[in-house]
Amino acid sequence: MALHSRWVVLCTILFVFSLCTVGKGHKGFLKFAPRLQSTQNSEAEEKWFIQKLDHFNGQDTREWKQRYFVNDTYAQPDGPVFLMIGGEGPANPAWMDHGTWLTYAEKLGALCFMLEHRFYGKSHPTADLSTDGLRFLSSRQALADLAHFRTVMAESQGLSSRKWVAFGGSYPGSLAAWFRLKYPHLVYASAATSAPVHAQVNFPEYLEVVRRSLASENSNCPLLVKAASDTLVELLKDPTTYDNITKDFNLCSKLQIQSERDSAYFLETLAGNFMDVVQYNQDNRAFEGVIGTNVTIEVLCGVMADASLGDPYARYAAVARLMMETFSIKCLDVSFSNYLRDMTNTSWDGPAAGGGRQWVYQTCTEFGFYQSTDSPNQPFAGFPLEYHVKQCADFYNVSAEQLAEAVAQTNEYYGGYDIRSSRIVFPNGSIDPWHALGITSNISPELPAVFIKGTAHCANMYPARSQDPPQLALARDHIFLLLQQWLQQ
Repeated sequence: MALHSRWVVLCTILFVFSLCTVGKGHKGFLKFAPRLQSTQNSEAEEKWFIQKLDHFNGQDTREWKQRYFVNDTYAQPDGPVFLMIGGEGPANPAWMDHGTWLTYAEKLGALCFMLEHRFYGKSHPTADLSTDGLRFLSSRQALADLAHFRTVMAESQGLSSRKWVAFGGSYPGSLAAWFRLKYPHLVYASAATSAPVHAQVNFPEYLEVVRRSLASENSNCPLLVKAASDTLVELLKDPTTYDNITKDFNLCSKLQIQSERDSAYFLETLAGNFMDVVQYNQDNRAFEGVIGTNVTIEVLCGVMADASLGDPYARYAAVARLMMETFSIKCLDVSFSNYLRDMTNTSWDGPAAGGGRQWVYQTCTEFGFYQSTDSPNQPFAGFPLEYHVKQCADFYNVSAEQLAEAVAQTNEYYGGYDIRSSRIVFPNGSIDPWHALGITSNISPELPAVFIKGTAHCANMYPARSQDPPQLALARDHIFLLLQQWLQQ
């Protein structure tokens, strides 16, 4: 959920928010999670489903083609149907060959579908990404897409008597929970991993968890990060330091700070190095084509503790250079004006069309999720809530008042933390900052939480490996037993 909720192009590589979306692109809600198209070969054939544009207006008969994938390798005549929900980025067919859900499918004889989210990847409901077209982008329309897909597939494929189980991670995890909540007659159970079910305009808790996660590796680590961040904030007040800062962080052009937004964008970009690594720390994501999985909290805190590199500011710059080298970035573009240009490009071929423009729109019209530095209990500075909220007006003409009302309506519609349903399991990792908006303790026997100490975003969804901590292996087994038990009812 991402992803978490902004987007940056640091070079020609797409950088995304977070969230573990099962698609390549965002995910999330974090703006800095680097994604590449999968380097893995998948035999999954892309298929197309005729979908309604507006499920809530019977007079609107317009339709479009939504992409989906199928894996029937493990399907048994009396087995369940698994539906993996796509998120805020292109659906990655690698998930049709990998992932814990396929382990479950093999044991339970499940037929597996994955449906790409409207407005992401190749699923284009409208001619462009204009704000007028984006009014058809919402979680409610996405859930209706799932309902219509499930209904038509059940009827056309003879699957009406099967039990359907929804899977998703991050924002798609929320959709998995809400699909069961809003369409209980269509989906029998859901696994809602790392799902931020509570919408919130200001999300300073994200960076509070980042601080705790860094401290879990080395108690001095967040203190060193704070010292570096504070030093940089002071340097930005003196234009005579800009030449050195440009060199230290290998910026694409000389640093220009003409407004608070310029400094906020620069500071947020550098903080993103830590935010992204914490969010995905040690997740087994290589099968997705993701690079940089070897850069962990341990690695970053090791750099920050290396006195031979100089003072904390110099080590902070070293972290930035390490991340640029890891992702083969020649220089760092920290121009807010370039970001504004990219985010207001409404073409499907635009630099933010991979998911950035779409996901930020959803944060402005449904979720908020803005990871501000407003809390004193975190190590970063310089990108307050106001900076994030102003972007809603800049990109989509959404005011702060409209944003607040939209977030309130989201919680009213879905229930936030007080979700009332059954047969939904909520896995979360303690390292993952998104757990702060998720369900981390049992609501009821039918709404259990699986809180996994020492793991990050969507860890339980990724393929198992020998170096996984025992609590992660146990969590995967526990989730399977819950699903097995529910399906036998």
